Amino acid sequence: MIVGLTGGIGSGKTTVGKMFSELGVPVYNSDDEAKRLMEDSTEVKRAVKKLLGNEAYLGKKLNKPYISQLIFKNKNLLTAMNSIVHPAVRKDFLLWSQRQKYPYIIQETAIIFEIGSQDFYDKIILVTAPSEIRIDRIMARDKASSKKSIMARMENQWDDRSKKTVAHYVIENLDVERTRAEVLAVHNALLNYS
Repeated sequence: MIVGLTGGIGSGKTTVGKMFSELGVPVYNSDDEAKRLMEDSTEVKRAVKKLLGNEAYLGKKLNKPYISQLIFKNKNLLTAMNSIVHPAVRKDFLLWSQRQKYPYIIQETAIIFEIGSQDFYDKIILVTAPSEIRIDRIMARDKASSKKSIMARMENQWDDRSKKTVAHYVIENLDVERTRAEVLAVHNALLNYS
């Protein structure tokens, strides 16, 4: 069974993904794998450079501030970038998923509903947190991010109210122990379902 784990930027979906990993669930982190593919895949690298120029890379590493500055201000560039990265991640995920033996696996990904891929998943878990808390978390995590740049990134994602109507499970990530208890409840429900 393939489970999607999603949530807006700063909601704590990676924290929740780690909690599932601690329970033995195989978790594929799409953001991490996308960065790896953007740096290691010749095909992806070539397409990114064609779209954004050679400045998209500093040596062999991604120039993340440059890329973010371009794509989060221009919806056409964001769409074009997604059309390069998402198919590469999907292909990589499918190869990874074939090697897993657990009753269910999780793909942690920031955007599911935004790109219309919800039908790919048997179940979807949404991680939520109030936007003020999310902004504080991102500013603490990224240090260099401004509130304005974070808000621009948030505007490219569906709001939680819309996502809640189509997600199968919702985990509100405010307090670590409560979140852990919610993760365990969803884990048990998924094991019973699979």
